[in-house]
Amino acid sequence: MSFLTKDFDYYLPKELIAQFPPEQRGQSRLLVYHRDTGTIEHRQFPDLLEYLKLTDILVVNDSKVIPARLWATESASGKQIELLLIHRIKENIWSALTRPAKRCQPAVTFSIGNGKMQAKIINKLAGSRREIEFRYTGDWDELLSELGEMPVPPYIKRGRSEVTSPVVEQRKKLDRIRYQTVYAKYNGSIAAPTAGLHFSEELLQKIKDKGIQIVSVTLHVGPGTFQPVRAERITDHKMEPEYYIVSSETAEIINSAKKNRQRIVVVGTTATRTLENVADDNGLVQPKEGWADIFIYPGYEFKIVDILLTNFHLPQSTLLMLVSAFAGKEKILEGYQAAIQQKYRFYSYGDAMLIL
Repeated sequence: MSFLTKDFDYYLPKELIAQFPPEQRGQSRLLVYHRDTGTIEHRQFPDLLEYLKLTDILVVNDSKVIPARLWATESASGKQIELLLIHRIKENIWSALTRPAKRCQPAVTFSIGNGKMQAKIINKLAGSRREIEFRYTGDWDELLSELGEMPVPPYIKRGRSEVTSPVVEQRKKLDRIRYQTVYAKYNGSIAAPTAGLHFSEELLQKIKDKGIQIVSVTLHVGPGTFQPVRAERITDHKMEPEYYIVSSETAEIINSAKKNRQRIVVVGTTATRTLENVADDNGLVQPKEGWADIFIYPGYEFKIVDILLTNFHLPQSTLLMLVSAFAGKEKILEGYQAAIQQKYRFYSYGDAMLIL
């Protein structure tokens, strides 16, 4: 069956778009959908523990979000430009999304952080993307941590100005902590693998104490994850590649579990795509690293993932298409309507959904 992008649309009241995380990690709500019966339960996130079995393998994405959003001042005009780093091409050269892109032409220069960093457009790429050379003194990671902001999505309102109010500054400091999973390890993402934001250290310890093994994969979240589907037919959409790593240790643990009919419980769509990208025809995970461009939509047969923990996703997004492939489009949209009726919080800082 060929799906249209509009088939994955739904209406969400704006007030249900979460602007902030809950006061404490793990205080989110959890919608539990049972695929075998079609029933829905409304629970709290810590109740996840009740649905996990001793023999389950829990898989997380341990990529770490970098403070990739920079506010730059154009040298000639003094006007402000937004730069969103995508990935490092070589030492001091990055590809970045720019806004407004029309001001970002080759040879244009910028100052960042009152001169602590200089930037120059050296090449025009597709759309609003530019190749940018940075010049600075000191350690790049330390400077980026000082000058950059966490790249929360545009539907989370934080303001665009370098000079902001104390309230906005406080919110941005909150993002530094909460727009990052507690198990984040390797720098590289420009958006959080949001299903993992719900886990507190305490809950993870309870999961381990229960005897459940937790393993990691790495997928550095880039534009491919959140890029809108502009094609009329979803089969015409192409995912932008994102860098991933699946270690030999993780592959061995998952493959052993699959052979023993243990359940693979995956946290988030990014970890799901990583595992399915490296699955072979025998349903086993191959240890690899490289660039994943797998696009999962209804009709796809999952080889690795048995249970999926995920957030509530934007209409017509590739993420919504993935969870629809896992549980069925109609059932997922029914679940979303149930969540809307119960006033769940949606998107990155919103509540979670467990699909059994």
